[in-house]
Amino acid sequence: MKKFSALTLALVLTLGMLVSCKNKSEAKEKEAVKHEHNGSNGEHPPKHDRERKGPPPGGNHSPEQTKTLEEIGGYKIDETATDFKLKNIDGNLFSLSSIENAKGYIVVFTCNECPFAKMYEDRLVALHKKYAPQGFSVVAINPNVSANSDKESFEAMQKRAKEKAFPFVYLADENQEVFPKYGAVRTPHVFLLDAERKVQYIGTIDDNARSASGVKTKYVEDAINALLKGEKPETNYTKAIGCPVKPVKA
Repeated sequence: MKKFSALTLALVLTLGMLVSCKNKSEAKEKEAVKHEHNGSNGEHPPKHDRERKGPPPGGNHSPEQTKTLEEIGGYKIDETATDFKLKNIDGNLFSLSSIENAKGYIVVFTCNECPFAKMYEDRLVALHKKYAPQGFSVVAINPNVSANSDKESFEAMQKRAKEKAFPFVYLADENQEVFPKYGAVRTPHVFLLDAERKVQYIGTIDDNARSASGVKTKYVEDAINALLKGEKPETNYTKAIGCPVKPVKA
């Protein structure tokens, strides 16, 4: 009787261990499947697998202009900008003198692909529609245009302008001769000129690149309003915010 009891006990213990091992194995398999579908924390996919929205993280590269006007070597406040002839998206050459009865010019260096340039496109459209009737037209210039770039080619400029229904000229600085004279180092980078083409403001469009609704100070608008009153802009210089201009390699 004692031998039978000992044998029975051994069988019971063995069966218990087998069931326990099976349950643990099934639990591990379920957890592995859960991680595979939902990510390492069991709830959300890893951050690097998610679709990013908005401008890419800056890392060690700040979108803010780092060089001073003196270091850049372009136009300074109150200096007179020379006119130019650049090809517009309609194929015709355009100069500042092409604008009749101008009270000033909103010269902005921008491009197709920079996230910051894209965020400001609608604001540039609104700026032109508001101030062109008052004598201040937006003159957009692409300093990154290149026949070797699918995204910044002249044809890509034409396509982008059509998609966004630009009401202003969009010029190609194909030989990259104009942006160095102005001292444009970011896209977008604004140079507000008065009727005599004297530089009255240099810098960013407003104080919130990422959110038009979050803007508190509209630097360009404030400067234009001052000029329309016959006054000097209270703020005539800010650091441009955007992507660095990319000189085309020979």
